[in-house]
Amino acid sequence: MTRRTTALSAAVALAAALALTGCSSSESKPDLEVSGAFMPQPVMDMAGGFLTIKNDGDTADRLTSVTSPLSDDITIHETKNQKMQEVKSFDIPANGELNLERGGSHIMFMELKSKPKQGDKVSIELHFEKSDPIKVDLPVEAPNHNPQQH
Repeated sequence: MTRRTTALSAAVALAAALALTGCSSSESKPDLEVSGAFMPQPVMDMAGGFLTIKNDGDTADRLTSVTSPLSDDITIHETKNQKMQEVKSFDIPANGELNLERGGSHIMFMELKSKPKQGDKVSIELHFEKSDPIKVDLPVEAPNHNPQQH
């Protein structure tokens, strides 16, 4: 009876260890960090938002939407062949980054509820396919602000 209980206990422990090992590798999560965020001061009732999302995790993710008290109409756009078009999401590769920058992919704020001025901060929330939302404050910069990319 004791040998049977020991064997059963060993089998249960082995199954649990295998299950945990399987879970930990399949549940590795994206590790996202936002930097370089800014919004040029709007000159009309629309504005662009720019930032970099770095993913230090082994799992890719997707930016699926952006929300903000500044506008109820916020979309994400890519620029290809000098044409801007709305997209449903942006890929954030594992151990890579997504750059939203002037002249390229960006966040588009339409029908602004107010016009933020240089020196203000606009709060936004980034929504992802896998990761929890991230709140970011976009500093409002001069209308022609365009940081040099390295």
